[in-house]
Amino acid sequence: MSRLPNAENDDLAQHHGGDKPAPRRGSKGDPANPTMSREARTRAAAAGDHSGTTTPEINSDAGYHGRTKPRHGVAILNLPAFIQHLPKAELHLHIEGTLEPGLILKLAARNNIPVPFNPSAQAGASYRFSNLDGFLDIYFRSMAVLRTEEDFYDLTSAYLERAAAQAVRHTEIFFDPQAHTSRSVDFAQVCGGISRALHDGEQRLGITSRLIMCFLRHLDEGDAMKTLEQAMPFRKVIYGVGLDSTETGNPPRKFKRAFAKARDAGFALVAHAGEEGPASYVREAVEILEVQRIDHGCRVLEHPALTEELARSRIPFTVCPLSNVKLGVANAIEEHPAKRMLDAGLMVTINSDDPAFFGGYVGENYQAVQDGLGLDDRTLGELARNSFRAAFIDDERKRELLAEVDAYMVGS
Repeated sequence: MSRLPNAENDDLAQHHGGDKPAPRRGSKGDPANPTMSREARTRAAAAGDHSGTTTPEINSDAGYHGRTKPRHGVAILNLPAFIQHLPKAELHLHIEGTLEPGLILKLAARNNIPVPFNPSAQAGASYRFSNLDGFLDIYFRSMAVLRTEEDFYDLTSAYLERAAAQAVRHTEIFFDPQAHTSRSVDFAQVCGGISRALHDGEQRLGITSRLIMCFLRHLDEGDAMKTLEQAMPFRKVIYGVGLDSTETGNPPRKFKRAFAKARDAGFALVAHAGEEGPASYVREAVEILEVQRIDHGCRVLEHPALTEELARSRIPFTVCPLSNVKLGVANAIEEHPAKRMLDAGLMVTINSDDPAFFGGYVGENYQAVQDGLGLDDRTLGELARNSFRAAFIDDERKRELLAEVDAYMVGS
């Protein structure tokens, strides 16, 4: 791809002050307490040290709408039939972000770990938090129950059950190995449990998948390089490399060497960019890291020339509406930029990000943009097609899935 246009009006990085845009409420950044890094919080949670924190509450409201009777062995949210059965792919899903309270209770008991929330609260309901610190508190304290290969297998299997209930035909799952190896959980246990569940899920539910390992961008590039070396023995099951965690102050260029090495090793490349960071981060991810897909990317619209270039090049964007609203990237679903991104010609896909925390899985995100942005069923069908066009699947599988969407749209 040709070099992308430079930012207008000096440089995009000037927006909100250089490479450090103004913090946005609820982004996956460092907590409000500057004395404890995100890595330190992870270690403290693993050790059962919750000093200075409060017990998170569990919201009795179950996600975007109420629950209906179980299907595929899990309760599903009350979706319109069109959305529930629309064939779709999910391309932006952090497996650690699917850890529901009921499974936390089960894993805590299995591993003899203190329950990281009030056990008298209703398990299976949505998490409640009102700000960034509350989100990170729950996120890391919850992750501490993941210790064994069986834990990661159960976590992934539970997600696949929910995905199957919402007609997900293909999923591309992120995982954060550094968040686990820093807790002395072996890389092989993490990767083994997730990949085995994905294999079994394809056999049992018909969901194909790819596994994408993310570097935590709040850590240094040297740590990412070590993680990449750890991943090499698992090259057959890890399809791609991504970049997530605190975006502010951690531009994509920080990981230039790590991504070049991953590219040389044959990994597909994606990166979170333009969520809390400026549009210039999207440009860096494409130009410097040479990613094939942008995760989030909402703020690309702040740079019209860049938006036009990416629309022409058909770089996909994995957008997560409920996450963006919950974390303050958009003030309300009615203000979410997904429709404006579509109108600008960008290849937009709809995904759930960390659904256990943000009030809904992929189907609820489709419903949210339909309700909030007025997208009709035809547009939702095109979003579903985009999800397959943007997926890391071979041409035959892609044609098969696109044909399934076409047939569904005709039948609906």
